[in-house]
Amino acid sequence: MADRRAETTRESRRMLIEAATTLFIEKGYQQTTFADVAERSGISRGSIPWHFGNKEGLLSAVLDHASETVFDPSDATRPPQRDDLTMQAKRLSMVRTSLLFVALYVEAVKPASPIHDKYVALHDRLRDSAKRWVAAFVRLPDTVSADDLAVILVGAVIGIHLQAAMAPEKVRIDYAVDKLSELLEVLGR
Repeated sequence: MADRRAETTRESRRMLIEAATTLFIEKGYQQTTFADVAERSGISRGSIPWHFGNKEGLLSAVLDHASETVFDPSDATRPPQRDDLTMQAKRLSMVRTSLLFVALYVEAVKPASPIHDKYVALHDRLRDSAKRWVAAFVRLPDTVSADDLAVILVGAVIGIHLQAAMAPEKVRIDYAVDKLSELLEVLGR
């Protein structure tokens, strides 16, 4: 009985997170209400605070779920591989995740925003991952640190994703990331 209840709880959380993700993409965080999420998910409005506490808790769950699509948990526990950076950048090409991050970005840049700190942490993880890769595979000139190049790479990848979200017919993420990788190969020689 307890296993069935736990499975129902997990499934309800998943459905609420999926509905909120879609609504945040369509309407933004501020304009999405619990009533919207309940209607989209088919789960009662009262279940949302039970699962997540409040709207910020729901947002945290949405961003945590989206971040799982960006990061492979094994990334931090093994030495970097040559194609890790490219694969991580392409992992972001999951259209829905990119659209979510783009949709919420405008709200995240405001320091008082409830998602500001989540975005700071996400970017910290991206830079740390890029820095590990740079340290392992790129010979840098003395005037450029691994931290410097990590900032540039994360900025480039985010920029590619923003452009692709705005004009997918003009910017292909996989192609742009492959070209960025070719440029990095030159530095690795």
